[in-house]
Amino acid sequence: MDWKTLQFDWNRARAFLVTAEEGSLSAAARALNTTQPTLGRQVTALEQELGVTLFERVNNQLVLTETGLDLLHQVKKMGDAANLFSITASGKSQDVSGTVCISVGELDGFYRVPHLISYLQQTAPGIQLEVVVSNSVSDLKRREADIAIRSFRPEQTDLIARKLANERIYLLGSHSYLKQLNESKSYLEPKLIGFDRSTLVTEQLTALGINVLDKNYKAYTTFQMLHVQLAKQHLGLGLFPEYILTEEPELGVAYPEKGELFELPLWLVCHKELHTSLKVRKVFDAIVHLMAESRA
Repeated sequence: MDWKTLQFDWNRARAFLVTAEEGSLSAAARALNTTQPTLGRQVTALEQELGVTLFERVNNQLVLTETGLDLLHQVKKMGDAANLFSITASGKSQDVSGTVCISVGELDGFYRVPHLISYLQQTAPGIQLEVVVSNSVSDLKRREADIAIRSFRPEQTDLIARKLANERIYLLGSHSYLKQLNESKSYLEPKLIGFDRSTLVTEQLTALGINVLDKNYKAYTTFQMLHVQLAKQHLGLGLFPEYILTEEPELGVAYPEKGELFELPLWLVCHKELHTSLKVRKVFDAIVHLMAESRA
């Protein structure tokens, strides 16, 4: 390879890649923890180095040119290679200190992660835990997190997955509302708190003999902590994993005679190359230990 022909700066190529993927300089600057003017200068410098135009401004928006689209495909490969390089290097580290990033949903972030942090402070005080709380799926291959707790098993062969449990999901409500519901003539027509407008839950409830129409849903929100507060304030029933009963004793199970509504598998996932890192393995094993302890 003629190394002298590689005249462009990788940092500028990264600026181009992130700007293209995020859709704007401001969003890309936030993603890279830099300023918009700095990022703009890097993209402009790359265009000058390569002698091409990567973006055009249309109606105050950045739009990739045809050349930009062609080069984006190549720079994505560079980004993937850089991520794999970083992941592999991190996996070789034998240091049980530093930052480990985990991705969890809102309920786990609020109720389970504090126990994890407490445990790590006692067993691995050199580890700093960075917590990404989101109900969307973090891309472990692109290093959005080192470890993730998910409700499905990943199919990628370069990810390691360990099943933690099958979580039983119930309709929960405040004891006050459950008493009101039990004493009413509309026992099988509850007020509900919906996650979204999917019909899957409605169909499951109907199959169990619980009469559910659109009017039964008094609120919809993907913010799960709001579900908890609405249920605690006697405003309806929400779908929750069984462990919430321990964390929130103000809540109880609706229709206990029907058992759980369904089960969700819980998987702990990590990139194969990172699993050899002692600090990542320490956090991985800590989550497995705490989950087993909570179910003992």
